[in-house]
Amino acid sequence: MQQANISIRVDKSLKEKFCDLCDEFGLTTTSAIQIFMKAVVRERKIPFEIKEKKSIENKIYMDNILSMRETAAQYGIQDLSLEEINAEIAAARK
Repeated sequence: MQQANISIRVDKSLKEKFCDLCDEFGLTTTSAIQIFMKAVVRERKIPFEIKEKKSIENKIYMDNILSMRETAAQYGIQDLSLEEINAEIAAARK
């Protein structure tokens, strides 16, 4: 089979971490990338989910907001005004 080269630029730290992990798996970097490429061609898709970073951050943010709302509802403080919240904080600090 005729061979071809692929040349890419990556962050040095990422490359080192990837190479170290491949070594732990008993693979060369080249063989790991070939496995990835063969899976993409065979399955005709990226073999893992790719999400927009912003979407992930937004989901984490919204999950935290909803969790705080649930906690506030449990303690009956979900309807406090900003002034009441600041008073609660001030009292807790004393």
